[in-house]
Amino acid sequence: MLVDWLDLTLEECTPASQEGRLPSARYVLHAPGVLELLPDKDMPQARACVFSAGIHGNETAPIELLGEVLARLEAGLLSVGAPVLIILGNPAAIRLGQRFCTTNLNRLFQRELMDEGDEPQRARELMAAVDDFYKRHPQPRLHYDLHTAIRDSQYPRFAVEPFSDDTVTSDEQWHWLAGAGMQAVLHQHQHSWTFSHYSKHYHQAQAFTLELGKVCAFGNNDLVVLQPMQALLEALIAGDNPQRANPATMVFFRVTQELMRESEDFVLCFPNDTPNFSQFPIGTRLAQDANAGDCTVTDAPLTVIFPNAKVEIGARAALLARKTSPPKS
Repeated sequence: MLVDWLDLTLEECTPASQEGRLPSARYVLHAPGVLELLPDKDMPQARACVFSAGIHGNETAPIELLGEVLARLEAGLLSVGAPVLIILGNPAAIRLGQRFCTTNLNRLFQRELMDEGDEPQRARELMAAVDDFYKRHPQPRLHYDLHTAIRDSQYPRFAVEPFSDDTVTSDEQWHWLAGAGMQAVLHQHQHSWTFSHYSKHYHQAQAFTLELGKVCAFGNNDLVVLQPMQALLEALIAGDNPQRANPATMVFFRVTQELMRESEDFVLCFPNDTPNFSQFPIGTRLAQDANAGDCTVTDAPLTVIFPNAKVEIGARAALLARKTSPPKS
């Protein structure tokens, strides 16, 4: 059944049963795209884990990666030793092969959300699912939201650490991410209302948005380079401690500002194929906006991440960052 769960969700088919057994656990289908694994016995190192993918519908590698993990679970090659919530974020957009249907789902995870529409309603469903999951499980909380980037990147696999006023990222997370083959880390500088930020802000979870390469169609992803990430997910599902590596193998950046699109007359002043983490020297004009004016690099060179001139008015068109030191370990 688990092997077919992703396909059934995308085909809008209701499984014959909402619950079932695995060799070491049972599973429950709470809602379309929301699957919980409940171990027969929690291991001492177990975390309450949320693993999400498909928040953007054209980001297929994480969906395929979770499919590999589910297949190994059903085949008895992997045991369940921790409570796990697996989420397929935006099935409607995945069916269309689009980033979203009407608006960017990954900007809507805020409890005060008043917007109406398919994506806002889905955001409310997913927030409620996460709330319920963490309420029922007392273990330390963790959330990895798996993505791929729209464009090439100088560091194809990188972690975005959500901002928090009071939840400090644990030292072990940096070691785990390095051991999972992540190449860079981007520290956010303010609230962003992404899915991983939701779990960190409202539930004090250890949480990250993990970018695992570039957007590709189903069947065109190289999952070999994601095997260390698969090993991390499987260790956490089993309730084990994952492989560790020195965080100094990753390059760390800190966001200094967001570049916002404020008008219809908005352009980015560099080529559309500019990779993530490209650096621009002092004096470079990065963007022009009829309302906000020009954005120019001052004081020190800036690194650009997630540039996208086609975002909605009032949305973020890029993150601007500078290198920072790795955390002391």
